[in-house]
Amino acid sequence: MMLAGGLAARYVAGWRGLGGVLLLCVPLLDIVLLAATVISVRNGAGPSIWHGLSAAYLGITVVYGHRTLRWADAKFAHRFGGAPKPERPKLYGRQAIADAWRSWFTFLLAYAISAAMMIGLVVLVGGLSKGAPLLVWLNPLTKILIYSLIWPIVTTIWPGKAPEPEPEPAGKV
Repeated sequence: MMLAGGLAARYVAGWRGLGGVLLLCVPLLDIVLLAATVISVRNGAGPSIWHGLSAAYLGITVVYGHRTLRWADAKFAHRFGGAPKPERPKLYGRQAIADAWRSWFTFLLAYAISAAMMIGLVVLVGGLSKGAPLLVWLNPLTKILIYSLIWPIVTTIWPGKAPEPEPEPAGKV
């Protein structure tokens, strides 16, 4: 909501200053979520899958948050601010292979941060006997990590070819 509000204020309403402030609050909300999760667990709240989801979410936003913000800002700038349309990279060959592996390793980093935060919460609550519900989200995250490995492997085997140049229209000089 803060992201959408910041972009709407910046580009739709034309309040660039307020939009910038709201966009700066997006990572601040993540810090508030982390603090609330830790305080909740430290104050004796029973560790739940929601605390684990909080850790999973934070690991992902730490890695993808800035990239997502830049992407959304470029889209809104084009749609509502008159900026040129963001170009999509044309990936084939070595570029496609490098991009596919870079993407997978980026998710691996998000996975590692999420897992570390979940394990940190387990330690904070006093061990695995109490903190097992915190680790529930490792299952879907691990599946995504494994399944997403298919794309870089396939891209490495079949990286794609450069697009054929379009022929010149006949009769033009």
